[in-house]
Amino acid sequence: MDRAHRVIENLNAALRALLAVAGVYLLGEDVSDPYGGAFKATKGLSSAYPERVISTPISENALVGVANGLALQGNTVIVEIMFADFAGLAFDQVLNMTSKSTSMYGARLPMRVLIRLPVGGGRGYGPTHSQSPQKHFLGIPDLRIVEINAYRDSLEVLRAVLETGGPALVVEDKVLYTRRMADPGPIDELFHAELLPGPLGHTRITMSDNPEELDCLLIAAGGMADRAVEAARRLALESDLLCQVIVPTLLHPFDVEPIAAACDSARIICVAEESTGGGTWGADIAQAIYQRCWPNLQRPIVLAHSDSGVIPAAVHLERNVLIDTQRIVDAVRKGLDG
Repeated sequence: MDRAHRVIENLNAALRALLAVAGVYLLGEDVSDPYGGAFKATKGLSSAYPERVISTPISENALVGVANGLALQGNTVIVEIMFADFAGLAFDQVLNMTSKSTSMYGARLPMRVLIRLPVGGGRGYGPTHSQSPQKHFLGIPDLRIVEINAYRDSLEVLRAVLETGGPALVVEDKVLYTRRMADPGPIDELFHAELLPGPLGHTRITMSDNPEELDCLLIAAGGMADRAVEAARRLALESDLLCQVIVPTLLHPFDVEPIAAACDSARIICVAEESTGGGTWGADIAQAIYQRCWPNLQRPIVLAHSDSGVIPAAVHLERNVLIDTQRIVDAVRKGLDG
């Protein structure tokens, strides 16, 4: 993996590598050249593999249905939903066909379908092109949810999911696309990034190797990671709090065990996400941590998320609705005061 590449270039290279294997298809609206997808994730792929990179009509339900049929024939299919906001149009296919087809025919079947979802605001796209609706897919049996981040090679992540033989949603925060891939090791004078084992493992960003000194544990995925690190910086410099940031790759099912020691020792745990409150991934993670770490938790887990309501297109108004560094800092401080 070339760490000099931007996240979108790394993702494009990953898709190209997957397509080099026979029986791999990529479907989506406007994924073919010269457009190459709304965010250029599929740029050049239809020119290289014109038989298997196919632009579809504007029907998320239909294109996921076609993907399901191809997968049931033994193929691997990658679906690009142009904006995650429209994933609801394919919800029936995901809920009742993509996920259930692994086990409802009397024998376990491979169902290699990856549904890519560009999520999140911060780019002025307005109310129906800026949401993070992945929480609505949580808990569907046999459906994994992974999120691309700048620390993990996209090819390793996608291959690891495909090796399970089951379907997955691949969440991609749009603000990450133009960021550069990040090396493990020192981030700056304060922070150090460490990849925990496994291609779907967490990334741990620390200020100290001694978990007994940990004041705050922040958990934030994908594009939220930078905001969480900045919040950790502010909490350290302004409030003298020693923080650790966990950036998960596999959102669901979430593995608490690799971070159990940090959960046991932290004075406060905060899960940050760009989602409206209620029935969220953050609440799901909090429940998992409570089940594993309850005897040693010092305070209730706090959640930081965006406002409920529509996301404005105007940048200055959008900024007031979406979660930012300040909201994470405020949530931690309020949790400590409470």
